[in-house]
Amino acid sequence: MELDDAICNIGRMSHADRIARIKIQLDDWQPAIWRRVEVPLTTTLKALHDVIQAAMPFDDYHLFDFRADGKRYAIPDPEWDSMRDRTYSAKTMRLGTLSDRGVLKLAYTYDFGDDWRHTLTIEAFVAADPAIEYPRYIEGAGRAPPEDIGGIPGFELFLDAIADPTHEQHDELKGWHGRPFDPGHVAEDEILSRIEKLAKRRAFGKAGFEKSRSRSN
Repeated sequence: MELDDAICNIGRMSHADRIARIKIQLDDWQPAIWRRVEVPLTTTLKALHDVIQAAMPFDDYHLFDFRADGKRYAIPDPEWDSMRDRTYSAKTMRLGTLSDRGVLKLAYTYDFGDDWRHTLTIEAFVAADPAIEYPRYIEGAGRAPPEDIGGIPGFELFLDAIADPTHEQHDELKGWHGRPFDPGHVAEDEILSRIEKLAKRRAFGKAGFEKSRSRSN
């Protein structure tokens, strides 16, 4: 389905019946590191954060925020609000609500120290396939940076050092990371495993909700 047609028709189906196909791309890095996923429009931004963590993959050690529709969405923190701009809850804002407002791009930042900035682009809206458990990983390219590497400059240094046995920090950084690192390897087995866990958790939650609703009726 073309994106323009989907936008026009989005109100004709419930958010539970529709899926957003999203491209996640790390900013300011070439060759591009990106992932393509599908998530229900009922997904909260906190749940979308979980999908991004699984898809890159990162280890969810640090804070995050989304910027969309002129607002900041994260886990509310009174200290942040007192010093900077107001934070809206990522646990209550749903992707479908933003889509209804015409929001097709979101900015996502993970780890305010390393400052990993990403652009999220909604590429299409499609009908949910009842045979598929969502979220779903589609494809991607490039390996995400290691945690706590020091942002873009640190990632550049890390790649240079581990690729060159004569580099003065080769042994140090290789030992620090503790395992091989191939920048072209997407680690799809790990990504699929982590996404599958999220999908099972969502399916379990849906089943529990339906069970409780049937009891109340």
